[in-house]
Amino acid sequence: MPDPSALKDAARQAIDTALSGLIRLSHAIHGQPETAFEEERACAWSTEALAEGGFAVTEGVAGMPTAFSAEVGSGPLVLAVCAEYDALPGVGHACGHNIIAASAIGAGLGLAGLVDELGVTVRVLGTPAEEGGGGKVTMLEHGLFEGVHAAMMIHPWPSDRLEATCLAVSHFDVTFHGKSAHASAAPWEGINAGDAMVVSQVAIGLLRQQLRAGDQVHGIVTAGGQAANIVPDTVTGRFMCRSLTLAGLELLEPRVRRCFEAGALATGSSVSYETLAPVYSHMESDPGLLALYRSSAEQLGRSFALDDEGAPRPTLSTDMANVSLAVPAIHPLLGIDAAGSVNHQPEFAAACITPSADDAVRDGALALAWTAIDAAQPGSLRDRLLAR
Repeated sequence: MPDPSALKDAARQAIDTALSGLIRLSHAIHGQPETAFEEERACAWSTEALAEGGFAVTEGVAGMPTAFSAEVGSGPLVLAVCAEYDALPGVGHACGHNIIAASAIGAGLGLAGLVDELGVTVRVLGTPAEEGGGGKVTMLEHGLFEGVHAAMMIHPWPSDRLEATCLAVSHFDVTFHGKSAHASAAPWEGINAGDAMVVSQVAIGLLRQQLRAGDQVHGIVTAGGQAANIVPDTVTGRFMCRSLTLAGLELLEPRVRRCFEAGALATGSSVSYETLAPVYSHMESDPGLLALYRSSAEQLGRSFALDDEGAPRPTLSTDMANVSLAVPAIHPLLGIDAAGSVNHQPEFAAACITPSADDAVRDGALALAWTAIDAAQPGSLRDRLLAR
């Protein structure tokens, strides 16, 4: 096998050749944000770039029109790079998925010409609906990660971090069903679904004192009634329960649901639930892959001082966590200059098309490609991955 440094130089040249197109892709996705399962343009632009780069592209995989699988090479070691491109409602790409997509495609293009020398197959997966839809979980269930020996991606953040604390999470809607009435003339004829929601939220607030460390509950009211002078007969909220592990989530969610049942009991309404997405698990990063990523990112000038200092890890949830329980995987955080903002704020969305964000597209693509090159070298890590 050729010297790794020569292979990395070749990957760098390929990525730099494609860089202007990758940045245009990042900005285009950012400029036309599409929410979960609606990412038609982002998917089309991404698959077009990969097809032009020599990948065999299959669209609409796992029964999802905006999911794709793109492959190049036929080597025994199969390495997957995950691309996300869905936006958030209201605040667009305030989680920087435009950067994720461009970096993933850039990594694929950087590796495409090296697959024979590395003895690898590179699979770029377009994974829709990370923001609450669980696209990767569906792809796992449909076998898109079968035969994959390692999976990787990067995620924009206000700082470089090797890992986050990825919490297991469930997403669901809660609907209270009551009876409408004139709020002044005959309120006693009504059953107030809004009151049921209020009682439930108070109960959840009181429950927080007894939650275990790492447990979280948050939600919003999505439909609260039609007019102030009508007792609301239907009120809906969207909620998330999070815990450090799947086992912890299994203990937490029933306690939260009892709060909703209390609201229904107190008001005489009824309550129903709608599960919105597969449960996201906690994440287990592969230490060998993570060490290679760190080395590659540091060669690009990235620093992990916060990790070395033992600073608290950011907490988040991702469907990449489910992948990590099935396949050796990493999900490091790639720092951009966010001007003091954090993910899911409008200011962070604005930061995701700045020169710092464009630099992150390149650094993310290079760090992932170099990590793949190192993982493909003969030795204990390649042997471990192949022996799975």
